[in-house]
Amino acid sequence: MVEIKTPEQIAKMREAGLVVAAIHRACREAAVPGASTQDLDEVAARTLAEHNAKPNFLGYGGFPGNICTSVNDVVVHGIPDRATVLKSGDLLSIDAGAIIDGWHGDAAITVLVGTGHTAEQIELSRVTEESMWAGIAAFRTGDRLVDISRAIESYIRRQPRPAAGRYGIIEDYGGHGIGSQMHMDPHLLNYVSRKRGRGIKLVPGLCLAIEPMVALGNPATHVLRDDWTVKTDDGSWSSHWEHSIALTERGPLVLTAVDGGKAKLAALGITAAPDPLG
Repeated sequence: MVEIKTPEQIAKMREAGLVVAAIHRACREAAVPGASTQDLDEVAARTLAEHNAKPNFLGYGGFPGNICTSVNDVVVHGIPDRATVLKSGDLLSIDAGAIIDGWHGDAAITVLVGTGHTAEQIELSRVTEESMWAGIAAFRTGDRLVDISRAIESYIRRQPRPAAGRYGIIEDYGGHGIGSQMHMDPHLLNYVSRKRGRGIKLVPGLCLAIEPMVALGNPATHVLRDDWTVKTDDGSWSSHWEHSIALTERGPLVLTAVDGGKAKLAALGITAAPDPLG
């Protein structure tokens, strides 16, 4: 069943979302050449403790980290460790979450570590992030779930083809409902599938994690023996961006954005819902 939230529950999710934003801010600053992904996990743990929040990744299905750290050709679910040391030119996706009073926040960013990135790699991250915002802009009362999928895919397909030949939209992973659990119905594809139909109607109180994952090449993936780390089959680099969003009677509220999504949504001609925390 799809969980519909009350305004009070959305306010709790906003609290959790701001903790996630704080984790990303701290981890972005710490993601420098020479730092290990375990160093970033420890930064996330300290930030959670400072905000009296619980991690929603640690222990989830046996996952051993507070955050997921996915480097270069790792698409999602990279496990933090001491052996993975960041270097200039790396592309790092940080997926983080937090729980406040039983309510979840979940978001991901892609960080360009140090210097030396190609224009193609920088553009990959930009295209992925902007496709997420295109999906957020399509999160409108009365529309259908597939309208979000279409907005994400359409944005990516409209971009100039990279020298690598294509932007591969990862098909095996996608967005999801979020609230009293981190992963809930409905599952949100980042492309349009005729098999899935139009999906549910979008109504106030629905909360989604919108998260496109895009590869700079073939989108086929495989899971490593640790049963978590997802890599591209052809070794192409990837980017992952995600926000948790609540649909309210007064429009969308980006729960994991510091400003609630006001600036980005305004640029897209959309007024963000008022922040319940003021």
